[in-house]
Amino acid sequence: MMNEVYEFLAKGGWLMIPILGSSVVALAFFMERLWALQRAKIVPSRFVQVVRDMLHDGRFDEAENLCKTNESPIASMLEIGIHNAGRPRAIIKEVMLEKGEREVFFMERFTGALGAIATVTPLMGLLGTVVGMISVFQGVMVQSGSAGVVDAGALAGGIWEAMITTAAGLTVAIPVFLGHRYIMSRIDRHAVELEDISLSILDLLAAETSANAPTPAVAHASATTDSSDAPEENA
Repeated sequence: MMNEVYEFLAKGGWLMIPILGSSVVALAFFMERLWALQRAKIVPSRFVQVVRDMLHDGRFDEAENLCKTNESPIASMLEIGIHNAGRPRAIIKEVMLEKGEREVFFMERFTGALGAIATVTPLMGLLGTVVGMISVFQGVMVQSGSAGVVDAGALAGGIWEAMITTAAGLTVAIPVFLGHRYIMSRIDRHAVELEDISLSILDLLAAETSANAPTPAVAHASATTDSSDAPEENA
């Protein structure tokens, strides 16, 4: 059985080697992304809840240190947000979203290679078919020139052998393309979840910050007291 498969693939020519090699590389990248993009590695629920509880209790330093010990993307976003707590809400939001964009960029690792393989393998298959057809028709010219008769069986055999590479390229490209789209959809879902959690934490930070800030009435009373306590200038 293995010998038959080997002989069948060998008839496709040397371009079968990069096509099969691309399939192995694509499978490795796909499995690596599946492992890396597990929800527990991107948005660990227990971790987010613990950080949220710490912020509710006002333990900002503990929450920031906990984020530093966690390697998930949400931890990096929360860490920089907590580090900037007390600054204007727009600034905290900007730095958290910038960090999120960087984390999404890392989540897209190897996806470009998957897309390239899905695009290139059919072209390699087509190239193999064209090269094979050139050889077939060269043989037809030799036969017609020497004997004046073309062997239809040999012509058909040469054509189907030339088509092997196209079939192989499509066989590799279709599942790789579907795998690429699946990985990208998973990244999109994680990106939305990262943004939602970050904005909820941002609201919590803004609420804590405003709670510690003096209200306008208190600030006005303080200013009045300060002005009344100031020594009057001699006329």
